[in-house]
Amino acid sequence: MRRSFLTVLSALFTLALTSTIVRAELRIDVTRGSVEPLPIAVTDFFGVADSESQLGRDIAGVITSNLERSGLFKALDPKAFIQTAASISVRPRFSDWRVINAAALVNGSIETTADGKVQVQFRLWDVFAETQMVGLLYTTERDNWRRVAHIISDAVYKRLTGESGYFDTRIVYVSESGPKNRRVKRLAIMDQDGENHRFLTDGRALVLTPRFSPTQQEITYLSYFDNRPRVYLFNIQTGRRELLGEFPGMTFAPRFSPDGNSVLMSHATEGNTDIYVMDLRTRRPIRLTTNSGIDTGATFAPDGQQITFESDRSGSQQIYVMNADGSNQRRVSFGRGRYATPVWSPRGDLIAFTKQTRGKFHIGVMRPDGSGERLLTESFLDEGPTWSPNGRVIMFFRQEPGEEGRVSLYSIDLTGYNLRQVVTPGFGSDPAWSPLNP
Repeated sequence: MRRSFLTVLSALFTLALTSTIVRAELRIDVTRGSVEPLPIAVTDFFGVADSESQLGRDIAGVITSNLERSGLFKALDPKAFIQTAASISVRPRFSDWRVINAAALVNGSIETTADGKVQVQFRLWDVFAETQMVGLLYTTERDNWRRVAHIISDAVYKRLTGESGYFDTRIVYVSESGPKNRRVKRLAIMDQDGENHRFLTDGRALVLTPRFSPTQQEITYLSYFDNRPRVYLFNIQTGRRELLGEFPGMTFAPRFSPDGNSVLMSHATEGNTDIYVMDLRTRRPIRLTTNSGIDTGATFAPDGQQITFESDRSGSQQIYVMNADGSNQRRVSFGRGRYATPVWSPRGDLIAFTKQTRGKFHIGVMRPDGSGERLLTESFLDEGPTWSPNGRVIMFFRQEPGEEGRVSLYSIDLTGYNLRQVVTPGFGSDPAWSPLNP
């Protein structure tokens, strides 16, 4: 289960009738292009001991940062708060929060148990309806406080938007350092907010295109180990690396199936590149395309029934869709320019892609049949889209012009708003977003 690392002791429920009224009065409409951020107050979580108070401030800070970064919430300045964290732990004085224009209020408390664990309680309030919307109490090890803050952020996000959150997730990406023509590339992993950053490889072998397994315990990626470009599996917990199949030539562009039991990859040999799928249990590869062009960048639909990929079989890079067994291959992109790196949304309703046209690169989305194309970004070089697990946000990497060739991670809302840089210790490329943490 997602919260296996902690115990949810109890849920603090309001009456069903009240909940119905609250839903009608306070909910962000995320279907519009530009959403006015919802004013929300997040107080420090109250604790009696100094260590509890500090932990309460830390948790509130993470929640505030998460909600603001989504672009859907405007966190109010704590200096404007009238009611104290201690007194709010009994019940909010809603008039104090209405006067500073807070529409929603998050408060909580921290208590250390006899065995050294911490109990974290939080509540979400509708300020104008004066009702509780969500209330939960967690018990966990103290070191897990950051994950608790992400889980609370997800609960608030879901209750106020109607969509699942994405804060309790991780990002794996390629960390780059050194001059442009001699880059050292290492696999790195971090929480979605950039914390808990660590390197998974040492940089002695070039690595590209890391992708998460649905279980999150494994990553598949391309490595030039011993100067041979091939696909590997990497166990995050143990650090064990495993070559995925012995192929003549080059294998690259791997991606897991939705059930984690197989991996799509491209195999280049004798001047031809086709897409294969390998069953991880039998290790038997099956060839899915037999075209004379370059077929690559394959990714499954979330139901596992279809695959999207890129191919130059028509004379330029375009996006195609086929059944999971390789049948019914058809082109779906017909706009001006070249299309690449298609990635199916976790919702199944859209495909994200990279587009190059008129000397610019874009990240865009289209429906699986190619209709409804929308370009979300434009720059010197934008590439490598990856979806948040709720299908609301797209992360990608952007390269700046110039001799340095700086590459950085960015995220943008599905609507094309809220473009933000994702801070990493050095240069960053090829991001992949994990599912929600188990």
